[in-house]
Amino acid sequence: MADQKYTLPPLPYAYDALEPIISSQIMTLHHQKHHQTYITNLNAALASQSSAQTSNNIAAQIGLQQKIKFNGGGHINHSLFWENLAPYNSAETDIGKNAPVLKGALEAQFGSVEGFVKAFNATLLGIQGSGWGWLVADGPGGKGKLDIVTTKDQDPVTGAVPLFGVDMWEHAYYLQYLNNKAGYVEGIWKVINWKTAEERYKNGVEGNVAGLKL
Repeated sequence: MADQKYTLPPLPYAYDALEPIISSQIMTLHHQKHHQTYITNLNAALASQSSAQTSNNIAAQIGLQQKIKFNGGGHINHSLFWENLAPYNSAETDIGKNAPVLKGALEAQFGSVEGFVKAFNATLLGIQGSGWGWLVADGPGGKGKLDIVTTKDQDPVTGAVPLFGVDMWEHAYYLQYLNNKAGYVEGIWKVINWKTAEERYKNGVEGNVAGLKL
């Protein structure tokens, strides 16, 4: 563990690629500052844990678990988030062309894609404080029953495959949308990467994300 150092993964698009839905300013701060801080703090906590293990300091090891969970979760969640977004008006944002299997599953379970979006939006807007909303699929491969779930703060999804997530921390939208959280929630659908969601639904999240095992 002492030698393990996580690094900031590059965005798969330019900082301004999600405009006008998410501004370049937000994406730059979110990626370079917020995500980087989770990685910096995770590396520090893991180094401290390694030292505590070497000295057999059980109390210190226990005390570090929340820092590892919070910052490790922040790293996992953001690494997934960048990948499940796509440039505005790009081909990947078309669910019909890029996610026929997942589209069919959503229609079967929620009645229509529109019905799913309505339910997902209600879940996002119902989050109190900071957290994430996720579309997940059961099963080891992920191609199972779909569900809409939330995670608190930076807790990662466990026990299911995250197909895509939406960051509902204020830093993800406030500089652009201010207190219009609903505007952010409505706009995010224009930059969801349905191609990635389809791949996760059909194949699961293979291996690991940004070096962190899921």
